[in-house]
Amino acid sequence: MPANKQPRFALYMQDKHPLGYELEMAEYAEANGFTEIWQADTRLARDCIVMMSAFLTRTKKLRLGSGVLPIWTRNPAVIAASWSTMWELGKQTSGDPDAPSRVMLGLGAWWEPIAARVGEKRERPLLAMREHVEAIRQLFTMQEVTYQGEFVKLDRVKLDVVFGDTRPRDIPIYIGATGDKMLELCGEICDGVVLNYVVSVDYIRKAVELVAKGAAKAGKTIEQIDRPELLVCSLSDDNPKAAMAEAKKLVAYYLATEPHIMKASGVPDDLIKRVQAVMSWPATEAEYIAASQVIPDDVPRMLMAVGTSADCVAKIREYVDAGVTCPILYPLMDDIKPVVDAIAGSQW
Repeated sequence: MPANKQPRFALYMQDKHPLGYELEMAEYAEANGFTEIWQADTRLARDCIVMMSAFLTRTKKLRLGSGVLPIWTRNPAVIAASWSTMWELGKQTSGDPDAPSRVMLGLGAWWEPIAARVGEKRERPLLAMREHVEAIRQLFTMQEVTYQGEFVKLDRVKLDVVFGDTRPRDIPIYIGATGDKMLELCGEICDGVVLNYVVSVDYIRKAVELVAKGAAKAGKTIEQIDRPELLVCSLSDDNPKAAMAEAKKLVAYYLATEPHIMKASGVPDDLIKRVQAVMSWPATEAEYIAASQVIPDDVPRMLMAVGTSADCVAKIREYVDAGVTCPILYPLMDDIKPVVDAIAGSQW
């Protein structure tokens, strides 16, 4: 596989940091060469559309992506209308109506136990995802769309923009994928894949191969598929032990709630069982701490960038070498600036 070009860098915003601080950090990241922010929408915490719109108004060039929007939560026509609106907002705030889209659409299949607890069955996620991507892409042409699928049904629907910009929306579509079949689907039908976090470098290499396999089905090469990856960065030059402790708490969460991701990265079954024995969902802080104590240091080091600036930069390079085109860094510590500074101060 050809070597990566110069990587882009992004921040991943979830709900760990105060809203006002995240807006300030978006400006700081833009000023220091970051190209993107990807906003989470995977928990019942912060809405990605609200946050992406806020980031658009505080920056000029940063691109904003959903990392990722569950397809079961909104009708595809409503999704298309929301992104169309943000597309217009991005044009206005950039000051260049002819610049490429500042927004990206990342879609996901959601996860348990949230989906079941709100009454969603998540049946046949591969077919549901394909239908959503195909229908939304057609709506972005600004033409009338009729689509009759098993999950998506549109009857003469179009984005009914009358007073705004009526040009087609050049909004790239991504799928947040973890499993083999969904990774292949990304390569086949999408502009890119949002690779998951808390996974090993070896897992990323295999994932990129699967995306390339899917791309080949559609007559494309892997170079035509963007491959950003959510990547946890627990960084502290002053207290790397504290950074490791925070990293272990996040690993404990994934071991308890999404063991399939851990297994895909080679985490031993006995460790998964030991953590699940002390973790519930939602977990208490005491449970996180108890679970963290059974996790050895080498597990977080395998799954994320953790430690000093030098440690984190070295690990990020491993993911880039494995095929990641844009590390989407999730700062796990309270202070985001050191993560931005570490990237801005390094040669890539």
